[in-house]
Amino acid sequence: MAATTGVRLVVELRASGTAALSVGEMVGIPLPETTVIGIATELSGQGTPATCIVNLLGEIRDDGRHGPTLIRGAAQLPRLGQAVLALTREELASLFSLPGATGMRIGDLHQNAAIGAYARIDDLITKHFAVLGSTGAGKSSGISVLVGAILDAKPDLRVFFIDPHNEYGSCFHPRADVLRPANLRLPFWLFSFEEFVDVLFRGRPGVDEEIDILAELIPAAKAAFAASRASHDRSALKRMDAKAAGIGPDTPIPYRLADLVALIEERRGKLENRALVFNYTRLLNRIETVRLDTRYAFMFDNANVGGDTMVDVIGEIFKYPGRGKTVTVMQLAGFPSEVVDSVVSVLCRMAFEIGLWSDGALPMLLVCEEAHRYAPADRGLGFGPTRKALSRIAKEGRKYGIYLGLVTQRPAELDPTILSQCSTVFAMRLMNDRDQAILRAAVSEAAGGLLGFLPSLGTREAFGFGEGMPLPMRIRFSELPAARIPRSEATGLDHAAGAAIDRTYIAGMVERWRGGGVRPLGLDEGPTAPIGERPTAPLMPAQERPPVLDDGVLAPGARPWYPSIRSGSR
Repeated sequence: MAATTGVRLVVELRASGTAALSVGEMVGIPLPETTVIGIATELSGQGTPATCIVNLLGEIRDDGRHGPTLIRGAAQLPRLGQAVLALTREELASLFSLPGATGMRIGDLHQNAAIGAYARIDDLITKHFAVLGSTGAGKSSGISVLVGAILDAKPDLRVFFIDPHNEYGSCFHPRADVLRPANLRLPFWLFSFEEFVDVLFRGRPGVDEEIDILAELIPAAKAAFAASRASHDRSALKRMDAKAAGIGPDTPIPYRLADLVALIEERRGKLENRALVFNYTRLLNRIETVRLDTRYAFMFDNANVGGDTMVDVIGEIFKYPGRGKTVTVMQLAGFPSEVVDSVVSVLCRMAFEIGLWSDGALPMLLVCEEAHRYAPADRGLGFGPTRKALSRIAKEGRKYGIYLGLVTQRPAELDPTILSQCSTVFAMRLMNDRDQAILRAAVSEAAGGLLGFLPSLGTREAFGFGEGMPLPMRIRFSELPAARIPRSEATGLDHAAGAAIDRTYIAGMVERWRGGGVRPLGLDEGPTAPIGERPTAPLMPAQERPPVLDDGVLAPGARPWYPSIRSGSR
């Protein structure tokens, strides 16, 4: 060893054993009572002899009871002139293995594929983790490996996937249910006030006058529903003081859209100022437009059938009880783009509330793909309640058993406060300098020297840092069987290649389009059948549809059809 700065060593490569040293390999410096461990981060052959930069990571001590134990940080520092040795295969295996139930195998070491790479399962889950990497780096496969290993170790843990590209539908069969707009039941009254306003205004800024009307009358509609249930008399709109009853716009109790509309119409009928009347009329039109849009059927269809169904909805979405299912994959590709943020906000907020009000008795891991879309670094972008829900899980979720796994290809565009809460990071191939800079700020100085290799990482390769890893290490995630490899269901390329594309096929596509159908044509449900035994309602009974000729055009005299709104279903 030629020089030291306390964290970094400059090592002269003289002996034949160290002359073959390569970047990323572990080395050891034997001391009287311990062995200091470091990792080679830079090689230079310009001088004589050649030199290597080694970043110190920790030390191995033998306490006489448990054998050699890895300790982060080095209490003793090597002196000039001490020997630096490449670790043997046996030393590497003991260094990175985790005994018993504390560790789970997630792949292999890059420098020796015969040695398994392990993660500390409890630290990985309970302290949140993030998987970062450019498109094509293998993030989805890495997440599938991690979650699969977590489920094997903790089969009762609930896992909720936010899946914007419909990739994970078949990855966790038979433990998973897949939710889509066609089989999701998420009643509108479960939306918070901000979330419901965002739905009504289609993701655009709301009109203050209309928002004020809703803020006043939604609690009244909730009070009316509570009063009618208490008296079992629904023939008239009951009067109850919402404030006296402690009911606000965000109180998670049901109300009927018909009651809200009746209150708005009643208030409008008492006005004489045309300008004020217009605000009420415009608000009524917004409500009716959304209610009649079949793409929003998951919110409004049968929303009040069965009364207060909050317990059933939570059970269906989050699998309490699961009846053998512990994973929910929420596929977002088929939802209207203007409502996706609100849906994600509702689900993340409900996940946190479940942990909060159960006192942590219902642990859950929420995995959020494309996290930068829902919690962007720029506060002027995105939907505030979604960012708030994710931020709350990141900051407080571990206290209540709600854990977070973030996946993103652009860490520089993700809210840094949320990313900083992830104590374990798997960094895959990253080409962008800004993304690398964000990651460099998030890891220790000793491990930061590894980040220069991020652009050259292969597919499924990653550097693992943080509390969930024994030491910073370069790993290759385990290879998955074909059935568990994430693949997007939204592309439909395989199906299109073998399908007879004619006018009949296009007519069927248009039929689904107009009806809000979101499943790609010809996809088999296979292992991702709808939750429970609830069948998906048809777009329109076959006998009600107009006749279509063989070439896909309407028969003479037939009128174009649109999916009808069933009376009383909203």
